Amino acid sequence: MTQDNDSGGNRKNPWGNVGNNGGKGKRQNPWGNQNGSGNRGGNRGGGGRGNDPQDFDDFIRNAQDGLRDILPGNMNGGFAIILLFAVIILLWLASGFHIINPGEHGVIQRFGAHSRTQDAEGLGYHFPAPIEKITKVQVNTQRSMTIGAVSQNRGFSNAQSESLMLTSDRNIVDLIVTIQWDIKSAEQYLFEIRDQENTIKKVAESAIREVIGQTQMFPIITTGRDQIASRVKQIIQTNLDEYNSGVNIKQVLIQKAEVHPDVHAAFQDVQSARQDAEDTENLARAHREDILPKARGQAIKLIQEAEAYKQSKIAQATGDAERFRAIYNAYLSGKDVTKERIFIETMEDVLSNADKIILESNGNNSGVVPYLPLSEMAPKK
Repeated sequence: MTQDNDSGGNRKNPWGNVGNNGGKGKRQNPWGNQNGSGNRGGNRGGGGRGNDPQDFDDFIRNAQDGLRDILPGNMNGGFAIILLFAVIILLWLASGFHIINPGEHGVIQRFGAHSRTQDAEGLGYHFPAPIEKITKVQVNTQRSMTIGAVSQNRGFSNAQSESLMLTSDRNIVDLIVTIQWDIKSAEQYLFEIRDQENTIKKVAESAIREVIGQTQMFPIITTGRDQIASRVKQIIQTNLDEYNSGVNIKQVLIQKAEVHPDVHAAFQDVQSARQDAEDTENLARAHREDILPKARGQAIKLIQEAEAYKQSKIAQATGDAERFRAIYNAYLSGKDVTKERIFIETMEDVLSNADKIILESNGNNSGVVPYLPLSEMAPKK
């Protein structure tokens, strides 16, 4: 097949209009219309094809003729096709270049399986599809989700199915909690868990209900929020690490903690009763602080008196023992004298308070001897 040249000696686009020698007319875009009496195969019905698409074989022939027009004269059609495929392959290979921006990780899959992760910024390369595929993940972006509320144009509104929770003292508390997190492992985040954000939300809600269910309501709505948030964060991170989720929990914030409106009146009654109990307890504590020092003083006084009584009794017993020991030693030195002296002293003690009757003992039995109690007649001092 010879090379066609236009009458002006210029080569044009293979899909453009080319004027040929020999009366062949003009060759147009293979998808376009062909006009004139010189169309290949002649005119059908005297009017040509009009707007009908050309046959695919005509398209191939026209493309080959166009390539021959723009290629040097020593190149045949087969080489042109090879060159075309080479260009296509080069473009396909060039499509594998990619750029990793700051804060991104590129997860590369080869035939669907994880191959490697590019965590360095800058230019990288992967085999184009369908061999390899790259997924870029923002790992440094701080993400957040809210539990207990749904986002609206002007803020949040409560989602009671999430916000109402039961405390350990069987009260109902209304909570809104915000979870802030980022990604520490892009490949785990993509491949280890499914529906990542929903999974994180379910784990977080479960951890919050666990902690709230173990805590009384009063600390939740007053001063215990920081401790509760810290415990929730620890439980969420532990559960997500067990799932190999590749997620790092940055912070847990309790945005709102209130008593549910339906039980607000009852809660106020409980708080009033609790305040009364605290007041009574304070009065009892003050009374205790008043009487305890007095009782301690009285106890110390009794202990001292008992100690003094004990010492006096010990001294008295010691003296009596020493006196008995002295009498016993004297008795050993003169038993008869000691017996008589003891008899006389004993009789003096016995008869000192008795009525005295003196009888004669000469055997005449003359009767009672008159007795004059001189000691009782003496004037009393």
